[in-house]
Amino acid sequence: MSLPAFAADMTLGARAHRVAAVAAEFADRVDRDGRFPREAADAMKAERLLGIQIPTAFGGESASIQDIAEVCSILGQACAASAMVFAMHQIKVSSLVEHGSESEWHKDFMRELASRQLLVASATTEAGIGGNMRNSICAIEIDGGTCRLTKDATVISYGAHADAIMVTSRSSEKAAPSDQVMTVFKRGQYTIDKTVDWDTLGMRGTCSDGFLFKGEAPAVQIFPKPFAEIAAQSMLATSHLWWSSVWYGIAADAVQRAQSFVRAAARKSNGAVPPGATRLAEASNLLQLLKANIVAGLKTYADAKADPDQLSSMAFSIAMNNVKLASSETILVIINQAMIICGIMGYKNGTPYSVGRHLRDAHSAQLMISNDRILGNTSTMLLVQKPDTSLIG
Repeated sequence: MSLPAFAADMTLGARAHRVAAVAAEFADRVDRDGRFPREAADAMKAERLLGIQIPTAFGGESASIQDIAEVCSILGQACAASAMVFAMHQIKVSSLVEHGSESEWHKDFMRELASRQLLVASATTEAGIGGNMRNSICAIEIDGGTCRLTKDATVISYGAHADAIMVTSRSSEKAAPSDQVMTVFKRGQYTIDKTVDWDTLGMRGTCSDGFLFKGEAPAVQIFPKPFAEIAAQSMLATSHLWWSSVWYGIAADAVQRAQSFVRAAARKSNGAVPPGATRLAEASNLLQLLKANIVAGLKTYADAKADPDQLSSMAFSIAMNNVKLASSETILVIINQAMIICGIMGYKNGTPYSVGRHLRDAHSAQLMISNDRILGNTSTMLLVQKPDTSLIG
């Protein structure tokens, strides 16, 4: 896919908006057919968005966590599935950036990813572990310079469309379930056989089918750091922050549709305040709270990145958990308000005010790492961790 001749603005925001325009054009069809947003993914590659997080030394753009959050939001306002694919890809890239610099192979892979705009998927869930990605049943087998792995992965989002998959497992056959490693497998080094179809209420275009994964690759593709460190120091924060940024984008678009509906109603009533105006003000208030929550979380993570001990602390985990909990619950209230404002025109599909897809997509937020599981983890940490009561950190 080539860029149009007039696409002279190569700032990150402009590129993201061009991809969003493509994603928006196909969003309803992607949702209706439950298909991968191929057009948007191709546009991401054409605009070279997939490698923006890679350091400039390896051919990327050294994009910050705030930069990526903004792209997630822009795409979320156009197509939730496209935005979530981008966010999940960047979450895996964050592990590569933060924990791959000690390995020559992983540095070379960063160069390849940036050059070829590879799309990276994740296989952290597994049949029999109940959604707990910090435990594995499968174990990687190392035979000389080769590693082999078979995993019954209940979910690999866009797995059939990825150029590489990062897979978690026990570090050896004798290792404990929590003694995990993560390995990069490139297309051609693995096979995936579908075991579970992704036919869902929302986020249909992420195509998060289940697969039986079988891979064989050079053992140097195993990350040198334990997965526990990778999860605590990069995946925890990036997952909660970038997912929340996607959800903010979904909610923001719903509020914009509600605002357009109220404005149209005001014009028809000769400037009289329409009944939905008060609800619009309430939704705008909640949207601002949601934004402030995410922005504060992004700053907390940016500040903590300079201190590995802080990244692994209970206080940091609680802060990131709270961002995810608040975001995933608030968006449902906001979008529901938008639907009430727009009435039947918001409830119907195919109108300029339709928000049914937004609401269905938003319901996934409380399930992507179950809020009940997160609340349980947070409550355990709060037994020993004093709450942060400061206003400015």
